[in-house]
Amino acid sequence: MDALENKLDKVTVLLERSEVAEYVRLLNHPFSLIWRNVLAGLARGVGIALGFTFFAATILYILQLLGALNLPIVGDYIADIVRIVQHQLEGKTY
Repeated sequence: MDALENKLDKVTVLLERSEVAEYVRLLNHPFSLIWRNVLAGLARGVGIALGFTFFAATILYILQLLGALNLPIVGDYIADIVRIVQHQLEGKTY
C-alpha cells in the first residue's frame, strides 16, 4: 500500500508541475482565453512591425553608404534598376 501511495504522490506532484489545473481553469473561462490571445497577437504584430522597420532602416543605411562610395558594380546595378523602372513606367516592353 505504501508503494501505491508513493506513486500517487509522485503523479500528483507531476500534475501540479505541469499546471493542468491552470489550463483547465483557462478553458473554463473563454473570455480570459480570448483576451490573452488578443494581447499576444497584438504584441506579436507590434514586434514584427518594429523588427521590420529596424531591418529596413539598416538595409537602407548600408545601401546609402555603398552609394556614397560610388562603386562601379553597385552603381551599374542601381542604374540598371532605374532603367528597368523607367521602361516599365513608360509602358515599353523589352
